[in-house]
Amino acid sequence: MDTSSDTPAPTEAPTSSRKRKLWLIGLLVLLILGGLGTWAWYSLVGRWYESTDDAYVNGNVVEITPLVTGTVTSIGADDGDLVHAGQVLLQFDPADSQVALQSAQANLARTVRQVRGLYSNVDSLKAQLQTRQAELRKAQQDFNRRKVLAESGAIAGEELSHARDDLSVAQAAVNSARQQLSTSAALVDDTVVASHPEVMAAAADLRQAYLAHARTTLVAPVTGYVAKRSVQLGQRLQPGTATMAVIPLDQVWIDANFKETQLRQMRIGQPVEITADLYGSDVTYSGTVDSLGAGTGSAFALLPAQNATGNWIKIVQRVPVRIHLNPDQLKDHPLRIGLSTVVDVDLHDQSGPALAQQPPQQASYTTDVYDRQLVEADKLIEQLIRDNSASGKTAQR
Repeated sequence: MDTSSDTPAPTEAPTSSRKRKLWLIGLLVLLILGGLGTWAWYSLVGRWYESTDDAYVNGNVVEITPLVTGTVTSIGADDGDLVHAGQVLLQFDPADSQVALQSAQANLARTVRQVRGLYSNVDSLKAQLQTRQAELRKAQQDFNRRKVLAESGAIAGEELSHARDDLSVAQAAVNSARQQLSTSAALVDDTVVASHPEVMAAAADLRQAYLAHARTTLVAPVTGYVAKRSVQLGQRLQPGTATMAVIPLDQVWIDANFKETQLRQMRIGQPVEITADLYGSDVTYSGTVDSLGAGTGSAFALLPAQNATGNWIKIVQRVPVRIHLNPDQLKDHPLRIGLSTVVDVDLHDQSGPALAQQPPQQASYTTDVYDRQLVEADKLIEQLIRDNSASGKTAQR
């Protein structure tokens, strides 16, 4: 029997075993090196950065809502249009407000003339009081003279009695004139026409009517882009109805939702690197941590989670972190509200606070497009008072 074919077997088995051992050793070395490399990367680099892709562009959505009831007669902008602060967006039918404004103007003019009459009445009563006082002095002199004559028997006692009655009548007339003057003076004391209460009330009515008329024209409070237009021509709108929105895309920020375990070393002011899915990794934005949320997203949800149940399961919560973007970069690569982004926060600098330490020193956002309405109303009031005052000037005491 030939057994030559079985003789190499003992030699091949040890060789295969050695190769397998070498492969296993090599794999183990690679795993060890990989673990060491991962540990070194995390110790030197990884632990100083926190990243999330649960981050979205957010911004101010300025709703355009009317303050008065009106019928839309003109729409000045549509979705996607650029509008500047003060630009007309909607126009209501101004007929009713125009009539109310004209009525308020007439009421102010009439009130100014009536108040002028009050000042003139005071001057007239002063002259009347002086006349009554002169009559009183004359009656007093007549009575004194007749009293001397009556004592000497030169005149009858009846004539003295008549003189006494005339003196009483003159005294009563002086008292009445003085009371009338006091009553009339109380209506105008320490005032001029413009500051008289009745004129101020009529001016307030005119100011209200002017504002109601001015508010039939809706203007853009800020410069931005129109979105969510839902208003139509001829639509009858009530105060507070949403018509459209203006979004200032130069004032957007990032709301990044980090896990609560990622916030341990996060501080306000730390630098942030952002990439948007819109542009990809070719465009990188720089920013800073502006604030860390005061609560988790679930805490402010419409229906907060109720964890006091028997089947409770712990879920890692997320906290919104607001990130301020570099406005110069937004000019070159604008972002829209709601776009997805990836955020990387550099944790090296931990000198900043975790929460804001002082309240804002000034308003975050302001607009002055409505200030001119009151200024124009005040100019109209001053003109009406001046035109209806004596000799074109405000009457003074």
